[in-house]
Amino acid sequence: MNTIEASLHGLPPETQTKWTVLNLGAGVQSSTLALMAATGAVTPMPDFAIFADTQAEPDSVYKWLDWLEKQLPFPVHKVTKGSMTNNMLKLKSTKDGRLYTKSLIPAYTLAPDMSIGLLGRSCTADYKVAPILKNLRRLCSIKRGEKQVQITQWIGISYDEIQRMKPSRDAWTQHRWPLIELEMRRHDCIAWLKKHGFPEPPRSACSYCPFHSNKEWRRLKDHEPEAFAEAVRVEKELQRTKAETDNMRSVPWLHRSCKPLEEVDLSTEADAGQMDMFGNECEGLCGV
Repeated sequence: MNTIEASLHGLPPETQTKWTVLNLGAGVQSSTLALMAATGAVTPMPDFAIFADTQAEPDSVYKWLDWLEKQLPFPVHKVTKGSMTNNMLKLKSTKDGRLYTKSLIPAYTLAPDMSIGLLGRSCTADYKVAPILKNLRRLCSIKRGEKQVQITQWIGISYDEIQRMKPSRDAWTQHRWPLIELEMRRHDCIAWLKKHGFPEPPRSACSYCPFHSNKEWRRLKDHEPEAFAEAVRVEKELQRTKAETDNMRSVPWLHRSCKPLEEVDLSTEADAGQMDMFGNECEGLCGV
């Protein structure tokens, strides 16, 4: 991105850095970016890619990642904070003995007065951003208190999600969005993959993410029943553990209809009011 383009988005111009790293979500956009780098369609060649594993993705994502890794001339580092699912469902206690669970995903809530709300979320920050930054420090030997930009992180959001662009909060790393520079939308990524003989990647997102559209819920139910069954299980377990806490004010659900996931009519998107909300995920690391 040149200085003029950067200024239009309120971002500082890029500086040359020692390291170039691809934040790999293993979905359509970031996988396309990885393969474009492998074929020389975007430069410079990344030193490595980094994949933050929440341990909650469908099997299709992990199988795709295994395949993708074999196509790339640069290494892929897989990092994790542990099982997001287990941590989300774990009962914790305060010093005075009150039970609570940490809200990680943006589950819908149904209050006694039938009003619908949304839980706060820290899933992306805790299980994507934090592990990536922690391991970038280690892999690139970033010193504590470093103020000079040492790393350029490629983030695979596409031109149709330009609102998700966000500059780095850390002085030692900067963000770059090659797909936005090329004005490539998601459908352009799929077209590029097809043109170059690559298969289409799966959607990269946790099986039980409340940001799923009805279309994605239907896809999981029809084509990845094990992932859909896991989402049904997690919803029930989330409700059970929340009911045991001392701060339970409303019931959490994975679908905006606030009905059991296995009973939701997923035949249309408009009827249930369920939208694909990854455009609101402004860290730029989920759904790509």
